[in-house]
Amino acid sequence: MRREFSAGGVVVRRLRGRWVAAAIRPGGKKPGVWALPKGLIGPGEKPEDTALREVAEETGVESRLVGKLGDVRYVYTWDGERIFKVVSFYLLRYSRGRLGDLPPETAHEVDETRWLPLEEAPKLLAYGGERQMAAKAVEAVGAL
Repeated sequence: MRREFSAGGVVVRRLRGRWVAAAIRPGGKKPGVWALPKGLIGPGEKPEDTALREVAEETGVESRLVGKLGDVRYVYTWDGERIFKVVSFYLLRYSRGRLGDLPPETAHEVDETRWLPLEEAPKLLAYGGERQMAAKAVEAVGAL
């Protein structure tokens, strides 16, 4: 079974007095299918650097590392091949940029971006593992 390693982030910031998290609707997904930005770890790249890069490419915002939230593991099938995937997620704090200002070379990967209320993200995200990471982010934000 082939193995893949990716990294992504839960980017948080305070907006109008409440915590929000950056979410994306991946290209080709139906409206309302919210996910966290993530992508494959490049050769020689550290997972936390991948998370920062992928967040910038898929949301348009820059962020800084706060800490690791955890790993999500699952198996999927692509072109008849089963693939075991591990995605490391990090809590990231918004630094600058405008959500949705995507670089032209990666804009095709994302149909929509949005700040979701952080406390609702564990319910609004489409994938179970990502909902768990958002729940961990809710807990961790209390220390920010």
